[in-house]
Amino acid sequence: MTKQPAKPLAILDCNCLAVRQAARAISSVYDRHLAPTGLSSSQFSILAAIHERRDMPVQELADALVMDRTSTVRALQPLTRDGYVLQQPDPAYPRKLLLSLTAEGRATYKQARKHWQAAQAEFEAGVGPAEAAALRQQLAAWSRKP
Repeated sequence: MTKQPAKPLAILDCNCLAVRQAARAISSVYDRHLAPTGLSSSQFSILAAIHERRDMPVQELADALVMDRTSTVRALQPLTRDGYVLQQPDPAYPRKLLLSLTAEGRATYKQARKHWQAAQAEFEAGVGPAEAAALRQQLAAWSRKP
């Protein structure tokens, strides 16, 4: 049996590269829309996740964002410093931090959400609403794989 030569690397066939390129392009759309609020798309995602679940544990936020805990804590620092996020110990487990939005954080989230909706509309206009929904489902399913 003859050994087949290794297939040359075709970087344009790399799924990881394609997803990263798309992520950077999509993030730039959302960042452009969110710029008037002073938030990045990543920061908006953090505020949105905390807004949806008051007293959210840091590890739960990390899991929701598919980030490690250390990176999540680092990403929370400017939001806490700027008065948008409150970190308090869990009364039942004092070493566990619970996250909630401050009044300023809720107001900023509410304002930023309008800009996020404009970015969402721009993206969906470009790819189609059904295609965008299918893409979200496929990516969410993949990101939950062990």
